[in-house]
Amino acid sequence: MKLRYSHTSPYARKVWMTLIECGLDHRVEMVPTNAWASEADLTADNPLSKVPALILEDGQALYDSPVICEYLDSLHTGHKLFPADGQERWRQLKIQALADGILDAAVAIRVEETLRPEDKRWSGWIDRQKAAITRSLDHLEKDIGHWSSVFLIGPLTVVATLGYLDFRGAVGDWRAGRPHLAHWYATTHNRRSVQETEPKE
Repeated sequence: MKLRYSHTSPYARKVWMTLIECGLDHRVEMVPTNAWASEADLTADNPLSKVPALILEDGQALYDSPVICEYLDSLHTGHKLFPADGQERWRQLKIQALADGILDAAVAIRVEETLRPEDKRWSGWIDRQKAAITRSLDHLEKDIGHWSSVFLIGPLTVVATLGYLDFRGAVGDWRAGRPHLAHWYATTHNRRSVQETEPKE
């Protein structure tokens, strides 16, 4: 298998972390890909021209990160990141969706502030994204006390999300006023999947 990824993509980081957590990282060739470069030829593997894209041994490609992560989780017999059924499965999918939504908003801010010409930037759009991130982080702060100590797909996605907020600074200091979330995030850094996938330029 091959994983087309970028060191700066939090969605690709989710998949990379999942590979490590599932013990599959040795089975996948990592292919650095700049999705913004015309020569990347990414559309052959993902018509959306986005990373991550996982190319299977039969040549089929999977995207996006929730699909890839659940597929990888199906390939091993150890600790599962996606609960098979019941309320915990829906809880984990909901946490994943919320964290992915924060990422969507943070990436939208990044595009608006750095890629769009200054005279065409929409401050109201940026404010809307920041408000969505703030509300969602406040929800995580309240919800985290109910989380299991088991590292599942929801918390894994939250790690990738908070790491991206640190990396790009979309909303300043997200830790301010969120001591429980900040403490929890600090405790995750003893995991190999977190240490080895830290975003970098």
